[in-house]
Amino acid sequence: MLTAPTDPKQTDEIYRYWRLHLMMVMYLGYGVFYFTRKSLNFAMPSMISDLGLQTSDIGILGTLFYITYGVSKFLSGMVSDQTKPAYFMGLGLIFTGIINIAFGLSSSLFAFALLWTLNAFFQGWGWPPCAKLLTSWYSRSERGFWWSIWNTCHNLSGALIPISIGFAAMTWGWRFGFILPGILAIVVGVILCFRLRDKPSSMGLPTVGEWRNDQLEKVHEAEGQGLAFWQIVKTYVLGNKYIWLLCSSYLLVYVVRIAINDWGNLYLTQRHEYELLSANGAVAMFEVGGFLGSLFGGWGSDKFFHGNRAPMILLFALGIFLSVAALWLTPLDNFIILSGCFFAIGFFVFGPQMMIGMAAAECSHKDAAGTATGFVGLFAYIGAALAGYPLALIIDQFNWEGFFSVITLSAALIGLLILPFVKAQQRAGIAIT
Repeated sequence: MLTAPTDPKQTDEIYRYWRLHLMMVMYLGYGVFYFTRKSLNFAMPSMISDLGLQTSDIGILGTLFYITYGVSKFLSGMVSDQTKPAYFMGLGLIFTGIINIAFGLSSSLFAFALLWTLNAFFQGWGWPPCAKLLTSWYSRSERGFWWSIWNTCHNLSGALIPISIGFAAMTWGWRFGFILPGILAIVVGVILCFRLRDKPSSMGLPTVGEWRNDQLEKVHEAEGQGLAFWQIVKTYVLGNKYIWLLCSSYLLVYVVRIAINDWGNLYLTQRHEYELLSANGAVAMFEVGGFLGSLFGGWGSDKFFHGNRAPMILLFALGIFLSVAALWLTPLDNFIILSGCFFAIGFFVFGPQMMIGMAAAECSHKDAAGTATGFVGLFAYIGAALAGYPLALIIDQFNWEGFFSVITLSAALIGLLILPFVKAQQRAGIAIT
């Protein structure tokens, strides 16, 4: 641990520098994780055409990925809470880069399944270090804004991926849709190893609650002091009923998110007969909408609800239902209208996608942020797995009507599951800790 600075101005300067620096490095790093995670989805139509794969084959890869990723996210959350974020996140990104390159050089379904499962395991090393840093360097009264800024890296990458990987797949072949992101991931992973830091206390700084004199944050920091880590996990994560409510809601949010993200371009190419690049361009609007939805959700929960996330999640859940129904029921075969529907779904999906993870960190123990977000992330990716092979079977059996029936029902249930959490926060007057 470094010696604490004695000059308050020096403390302010160090805090301001590292908060901005860490945000930029986390943003870059997790954005590239997203490239090596979503490379399959947007090379998928070219792979099916070139290798003669079935829709269900891609569904199997997706399900294996999401189950493994969810388990890895929870396990790595527990590890990351007790290790340095720099090496954990950096090495994970390097490994995913190597695996993407190997995937691009393979041809058999067995090799694809093995490599994509390994990719999922190392992908789980990305989120928990970010959750740890976001809860350590940014306080409760401002965290919604900062977390939402970071969360837009999903959307910026997600908007670039379908166009860049679709272009690479059509120009040089689908293999380059994996090789190029893999090379990028290795380079950025090395940067992460050297440019991330741990908690403020590891640099001799006061806690963020003390530095900002944030009373809610101070209460959170004082909660459960002196407990052993496994007691913290048992009491504040596994035994926390509000964590379980968030897990259930998160599962359904991810059914909708992954269904639209992973199957959206196939829906447009099959039902509306769009070319791949046009279909991917429409799906990219899902991420553009998500960019704005993340920002508004985080800022709005700070501004209008004083750091309580549940009321804003409930409002966004209603928006998910209406926008999914609009995409399903619109009779128009118009690129602008359909792109607008994808934009609206992204706007309303990425608010809860960001806020549920943040709410889990805030209603758990301060030293278990990675574990709590990893645990709800496990359920999120069970939902994502359900949007893989099981949803592929529904598409095969019941066409796109079956697909939209499932995700519309999921959207309706999100709000019902979050209602008890809203009522609990209203009774408490502050976020639950």
